[in-house]
Amino acid sequence: MERDDNMATSAQPQTDLFQGMNLGELEKSLLRPRDMFNVFCTVLTAGLTFMAVVPLFSVLYKLIVRGGGQLSMALFTELPPTVFDTGGGIANAIVGTLVIVGIATLISVPIGLMAAIYLAEIGPDTKLAKAIRFSAKILTGFPSVLAGVFVYGSVVLLTKEILGTGGFSAIAGAIALALLMIPTIILTAEDAISMVPARMREAAIGMGTTPAQTVWKVLLPTAVPGILTGVMLAVARAGGETAPLLFTALFSNDWLTSGGRVDLMQPTASLAVLIYNFSGSPSENQVEIAWAAALVLVLLVLITNLIGQALSPRRN
Repeated sequence: MERDDNMATSAQPQTDLFQGMNLGELEKSLLRPRDMFNVFCTVLTAGLTFMAVVPLFSVLYKLIVRGGGQLSMALFTELPPTVFDTGGGIANAIVGTLVIVGIATLISVPIGLMAAIYLAEIGPDTKLAKAIRFSAKILTGFPSVLAGVFVYGSVVLLTKEILGTGGFSAIAGAIALALLMIPTIILTAEDAISMVPARMREAAIGMGTTPAQTVWKVLLPTAVPGILTGVMLAVARAGGETAPLLFTALFSNDWLTSGGRVDLMQPTASLAVLIYNFSGSPSENQVEIAWAAALVLVLLVLITNLIGQALSPRRN
């Protein structure tokens, strides 16, 4: 009873304080320097966010207006037109993009994942691990054109000497894109594996699992959402690259076949290079095809990211 009386007595002055304040005094408190600064920062942040979003939606709007009108069945089934042709499509460029990026993913994911496992579990504090992390961070900002030049000198010219052909191929383009994808996969996969709770590692070890079993049965399945996110980011970057493909895959107006079979060792069309070639063409038809190809490329990247987001929760 005494405690309740004390609490009532202590609460009484606070009640009297609030009763003594009127609404006008509360409103005037918003003019204090700290509150004014808070409002200013909020408005400034909102304004800068709007300024950053406007160019993005402007580009999307332009793509939809210019490229959306060109979407048709012929666009996805016919070959690119020449300067003097009308109509035409981007079918071989879509197939070439999917093939090149797919091969690059098959090359980069195992390499990046193995490196991430070493960095996160096997030798996280070794000098080699520190060197790999440093190199990966540097390579994330590596100019893509240099990757194309490197692969041109080490793969394209080499295959030209060995095979006696032009050397430009889907394989060379995939290797160039893989060089750009590997650093992103390494860093994101390492972070995903490192974020697995320690109690899961300890539980696996307590059950008598070997280090390899702990990695493959516990760590990787748990870290799949983060790893998948890194792969999607790498694929999105590779899908929009142009410079590496100019030096490696070049371009072609034909299908990726030779003698009735798929031939990966020949110049290959891609959406990015098609946009680059057609955007400066004197032919109005090719310019319109370039707008449509840009819209399709944006949609492919968007779909790739949506697939990654849809698959991630199911693996949790």
